[in-house]
Amino acid sequence: MTSLDHPQLSGLGRNPSAPQDVLVRLAAHKAGRHGISQRRGRLEDAVVDALLTHGDCNTAVGLHGDRISPEMRRRIAEHPDPAIRNAFTDFVRDMVNRKVQIGIDDLEEAYGQPRVMLAGTQSPSLRAAVARAWYDRPLAVQVELLADPDPQVRAAATERRNPGVPPEWRERCLADPAVRVNVARYAPLTLEQFAQLMRHKEKELHQAVAGNPHLTAEMVAQLLGLDDPLVRVAIAQSRHVDAETRDRLYALVEAERADGSIEAEVALSWNFAELDWLREAPLDERMSYLDCRHTTFRRVLASCRDLPEEAWRQLDDDPELVVRRAAARRPNTPPEVLEGLVRVHGDVLHIRPLLVDHPNFPRDALRTFVDEPSPNVRYLALEDPELPLPHLQRLAAAAEPFLRRGVARHPNITDGLLERLLGDPDPQVADDAAANSVLQPTQMYRILTAAGL
Repeated sequence: MTSLDHPQLSGLGRNPSAPQDVLVRLAAHKAGRHGISQRRGRLEDAVVDALLTHGDCNTAVGLHGDRISPEMRRRIAEHPDPAIRNAFTDFVRDMVNRKVQIGIDDLEEAYGQPRVMLAGTQSPSLRAAVARAWYDRPLAVQVELLADPDPQVRAAATERRNPGVPPEWRERCLADPAVRVNVARYAPLTLEQFAQLMRHKEKELHQAVAGNPHLTAEMVAQLLGLDDPLVRVAIAQSRHVDAETRDRLYALVEAERADGSIEAEVALSWNFAELDWLREAPLDERMSYLDCRHTTFRRVLASCRDLPEEAWRQLDDDPELVVRRAAARRPNTPPEVLEGLVRVHGDVLHIRPLLVDHPNFPRDALRTFVDEPSPNVRYLALEDPELPLPHLQRLAAAAEPFLRRGVARHPNITDGLLERLLGDPDPQVADDAAANSVLQPTQMYRILTAAGL
C-alpha cells in the first residue's frame, strides 16, 4: 500500500535489499510499517521487535506463522496487551463472521486446531469458512458438510464443483433450497431431476441449469423457450444446438441489448463460461467452428494446440483481437506473428506468461518499442532487463505515470535516474523507486534522515 504522504517510506519498507537497521528505523513510522507489511519472507527478530514497539494491533495482525520466528511467536503470545496478543486471531474470527474468504492454513493457526477438527466445530460460520477454504477435503468430510444442519454450511460446501456431490447425494441436494442452485450448475442430472428443477419458478435456478455442462439434447430443447438472456446465451453455447438455432438465440439477446437490457449486456459481455466440450471434441468437429460467427467459439478453438497450419493462419488473421491473442499462445507461433500482434496491440499484463515471454518472441525487438506511439506498447520495452539508459530516460519523461513506474522498477536503472524518480509527483512512482532493489544504502539512509527517522 503506497503512502500518499510518504511514498518513499512505504516503498523502502518493501525494498528486498533494505538492511535490518533501515527496517528497524522505518518501523517507527506508519508508512514504513505499511511497506514492511508487504515484504515477502520471514522478518528478522529485531524488525519484529521494532514493529511491536511502535505499531498497534493492526501491525500485529501480519505478525504470525512462518513470517516470524518461533521466539517472536512466543513473545506475541505472552504480550501484556490483549489487542496485540490476539490481533491475528481476532482478525481471522472477524473475517469468518463476515463470511469473507480466508485460507485454511490461517484458520488452523487462528483456532489452534487441525482442519478436520474445525470442520466439525460448534460454530456454523466456522464450518462454512472451512468448507469454502479447504478445497481438497476428503469425501468423508464433504459428506459431513453436505449433511450439516445449518444451511450456510451446506451452501458453502457446494459452491465449487470439486470435491462435488456424490451421486447418492444428488437427489437430496437438489431438493434442498440452500444448495439447489449451486448443485444445478454442475451435477449430472437425470431427466426426472431436470424436470423437477424446471418446475421451480426461480430465475437463478433456471440460469444455473442452463449452464450445466452435462445437459442432454432433450434438456437443451426444453430450455429454448425461456425468455431470459442469460439462459439463451448459455444454450447458444451448447453442443446440442445447430448453427441456425445458435444464431437465432444470439440475435434475440443482441436485440435486447440494443433496447437497453442490462441482463442482455451481462449475458453477452460478462459471460466467462469455457466451452470445455468444444476443446475436448474430435478435431473434425472442432474445425467446423473455424468460421463460426460467434467469437467465443473461435477463441476456444484458438486455445487448442493440435490444429492444422491452415487453421492457424486463419486464426492469426481473425477480426477479433481476443482470438488472435489466444492463437498466439500456441508453442510454435511464428516470431513475426508475435511481434506484429504485440507491436500493434500491446500485451495483456494480467495474463501470464506474457506474449513477449513466448520462447519464439524476438526479444531483441523489445527496445524498438520505445518508438511506438501507444504508451501501452512502449511499456513493453521495459521487459528488456538490459534496456539502455537513453531509452529509460525517454520513458521516465513520459506523461503517463505507469510508464514512469515501470522505469522506477527496472533493474538497469542508474542511481541518478532513480534519485529523480524518488521525487516524482506521483506517489506510486516514488514508492516503486524506493522499492527498487538496486537502490543504494546511502540513498536509503538519506530518505530516513529526511523523514526524521
